[in-house]
Amino acid sequence: MKITAFLFMSTALTMAADKSAYHLFNPTPVEQMRGLSTDRPDQTESPYTVDAGHWQFEVDLLNWTHDDEDGVRTDSLAVLPINVKLGLTNSTDIEFVFESWSQERVRGTERQTRDGFGDLTVRLKQNLWGNDGGTTAFALLPYVTLPLDASDLGREDTETGLILPFGINLPHDLYLGLMTRWDWINDDAGGHRNAWVNSVSLAYLISGEVGGYLEFASTVYDDDAPWEGTVDAGFTWGMTDNLQFDIGCNVGVTKSAPDVQPFLGVSYRY
Repeated sequence: MKITAFLFMSTALTMAADKSAYHLFNPTPVEQMRGLSTDRPDQTESPYTVDAGHWQFEVDLLNWTHDDEDGVRTDSLAVLPINVKLGLTNSTDIEFVFESWSQERVRGTERQTRDGFGDLTVRLKQNLWGNDGGTTAFALLPYVTLPLDASDLGREDTETGLILPFGINLPHDLYLGLMTRWDWINDDAGGHRNAWVNSVSLAYLISGEVGGYLEFASTVYDDDAPWEGTVDAGFTWGMTDNLQFDIGCNVGVTKSAPDVQPFLGVSYRY
C-alpha cells in the first residue's frame, strides 16, 4: 500500500534526477530512493517498483482466515509468508513470494487438520510510467506459481497470471489504487480454470506516518463457481523511511468468500 509514499510520488516529478543508469550492480544512492511503497496490506498491488540494487521484504506476521458455510467451519492460519523483492533496474524488480508454514482445520460431519509449507511464486514487476513522480502510475506484473510438493496444502500443478496495477494521486492526501488480474489456476478436477480479480482501494494519510485504507475486491471464475467479494480495511504506520507496520481485516460480503481474514504485517527495505 502506498499510503506513506504517495505524497512523495506525486511531487517528485519536478525534482527527480535521471536514475536510468542505476541497476542491480550499480544501486540507486540512498538519497535518490523513492518513498517506500508496498504491495501489502491491501489486495490491490502497487504499480511502483523497488529501487535498483535494493532489497525489500514484506511479511505477514500472522494471517488468520475463518469461514463458516453450510455447517462446515474452516480456519486457516498462515505464519510468516513473505514477499522478497530485488530491484533490477530503475523500473523493474523481481519478486519471490514464499508461502511459509500454515495450518488448516475443517470441522463438519468430519474433522480434518492439515499443515505444512506452501508453494513459491516468482513475479516480475515492470513499471511503465509514474515510478518517480506524476499523478498516475501503471505497471505490468506477470507471475508463475511453482508447486514445491512440501505438503498437501500446496498446488497440484503450475499456475500463472498477469496483474495490472494502476495508481492515481488525488487531492487532499488521497490515493486511489485500481487493479485487474487474470489468473490461470488449478481446479478440483485436475485441470485449470480462469479467474478474474478486480479491486479498488482508497487510501488516506491520516496523520504523520499513519495511514488507512478501504477496499473492495471481487473474484469471478469461468466455471459455475459463484463470485467472491470482500470489503477490506486497515492501517499502516511508517516507523522509519524503510520500515512499515500494518494491521487490517478482509470481510466477505458474498457467501462464497471467507467470512473474515484479520492480519498483522511488516515491510522493510535496505
